[in-house]
Amino acid sequence: MSKKVAVVTGANKGIGLAIVKGLCKAGFEGDILLTARNEKLGQEAVSALHSEGCKKVVFHQLDVCDQGSCSKLRKFLEENYGGLDVLINNAGIAFKQAATEPFGEQAEVTMRTNFWGTLWVCHALLPILRPNARVVSVSSFVSKRSLDQCSAELQAKLRSSDISEEELCLLMGEFVSAAQKGDHQAQGWPNTAYGTTKIGVTVLSRIQARVLGETRPGDGILLNACCPGLVQTDMAGPKASKSPEEGAETPVYLAMLPVGAKEPHGQLVWDKTVQAW
Repeated sequence: MSKKVAVVTGANKGIGLAIVKGLCKAGFEGDILLTARNEKLGQEAVSALHSEGCKKVVFHQLDVCDQGSCSKLRKFLEENYGGLDVLINNAGIAFKQAATEPFGEQAEVTMRTNFWGTLWVCHALLPILRPNARVVSVSSFVSKRSLDQCSAELQAKLRSSDISEEELCLLMGEFVSAAQKGDHQAQGWPNTAYGTTKIGVTVLSRIQARVLGETRPGDGILLNACCPGLVQTDMAGPKASKSPEEGAETPVYLAMLPVGAKEPHGQLVWDKTVQAW
């Protein structure tokens, strides 16, 4: 029996680091791969965790925006573990409200990490999920709020129970193109790059859960998106209402759903509660 393994992306600080700690405290039985783009920062985070007693944490470099980097991680997992048991897609970015970059640039850069990065990690790693695996994509309550600001036509497409991954990718590309031209609101999109990328993450998880249900119906795999809440991180700032540890509670809860659990699956979960989409 191969040792169990969990992967957390964007985990050298903030919510990602708190999720790694949370998995340790929850008694995850196996290695926890703390991944980060910056090797030095990732190794430093692992050393600090080891000194705190989290000895099962291992560093592996991962740039979610680099499909070659995603493939290297898959190869490492296959060669050393034979598969994957828990994937937490946490890597994400947001421009500050005071950012001076043009909105079109903000849209392209944010989409690359938050949506495309999540998609590329999933393309690399979902095929090696073992039975009873758990997948959690960190989205945001902003995705629901942003969806409500979309045109009725876009809302219908993005709430559809049979939207395909290809259709979603086209829509996310259309948003970026419209943002670069400055007519995204005229085309029915909200005036938020971050919120729109998180619509993409939430809808992607709904699609992936549906496909897993069709292609691996007896394998007990559960896949969900979640909102950690407004967390005191570099992204949300020090005045946010939750600590990183509190923000990690729902992602860890979803990652540790017991074998035999049937739900939640394909949902957006906030404070351990399923939210209507």
